[in-house]
Amino acid sequence: MTAVHVVLPDGIDDPARVSGGNVYDRRVCRGLAATGWSVHEHAVAGNWPHPDAAARGTVARVLAILPDGAIALLDGLIAATVPEVFLAQAARLRLVVLAHMTFDDANEGAVMSGAAAVIATSDWTRRRLLDQYALRPDAVHVAAPGVDPAEIAPGTDGGAELLCVAAVTPLKGHDVLLDALAMTGEPAMRCVCVGTLTRDPEFVAALRRRIRDAGLDANVRLVGPLSGARLAAAYATADVLVLASRTEAYGMVVTEALARGLPVIATEVGGLPETLGFGADGARPGILVRPGDPAALAAAIRTWLGDAGLRHTLRRAALDRRGTLAGWSDTAQRIARVLEAVATSG
Repeated sequence: MTAVHVVLPDGIDDPARVSGGNVYDRRVCRGLAATGWSVHEHAVAGNWPHPDAAARGTVARVLAILPDGAIALLDGLIAATVPEVFLAQAARLRLVVLAHMTFDDANEGAVMSGAAAVIATSDWTRRRLLDQYALRPDAVHVAAPGVDPAEIAPGTDGGAELLCVAAVTPLKGHDVLLDALAMTGEPAMRCVCVGTLTRDPEFVAALRRRIRDAGLDANVRLVGPLSGARLAAAYATADVLVLASRTEAYGMVVTEALARGLPVIATEVGGLPETLGFGADGARPGILVRPGDPAALAAAIRTWLGDAGLRHTLRRAALDRRGTLAGWSDTAQRIARVLEAVATSG
């Protein structure tokens, strides 16, 4: 059996809705096709993970038309929020859930328990799922995101070019980041924030007011989503990636930065420490701080800006870490092995 039906949110290729989950889904579909699987995509419109009745009905129809015994790989944003649809087909189909994140609720627990296999995108997510629900450890796997090779960012002497790549929402902590930047008091510092501005317009409007009121118009820019060459250019002109997330299952932008030799200043939350990893000598290629703490983040940024020796050390560790990063083909191969095991199971 080499056919897999991938059920994913509609719009994963929309440049205005760039996200780590969307990139992962697209790269996995391509990677599975490259390994010989016949990939059938089923894009489902809806406000995931908050589907209405129409979205639920669409998922039900998609699964209902699949032949008995078919393998279906469902994005967790969909699967974990339609347990009644998922469980109704679990005995007839071979259902595999791709868990980008966790919801920690009964619906998710029921879906994960009913799946033929679960694929988490980080070791942290796998541990959380096993801690939260009565799942068989051998049914929960990890296929971490890959990263594309990239040119090393040259950096600047002062290290004052900061980059944040994340959807501008409260979960990504842009309010914390803005408060921290205001505390640093460094007039030469500039921070470019790349990420969609449409998910929470009220939050974005409040951030723009705070930028203006703090006198940071010349220091902080919200440039919206970027992709392709424009995103690569943003990384190329940066000195360090800054991420103030309140929660993060993996954090693909961290490895995207490391692939360019950029150190990272981020919150010590979820899977971020795992993603940041260590250089060859055991040194972190960045600085981790408490989530939700602007003062701690400001202190880390001031230390970065004021200590050239530290910048050199972190840069060297980032370059070391760059050499250990896995590509997307490795991710696809890991998922393919899970699907193969599901296909041959009784």
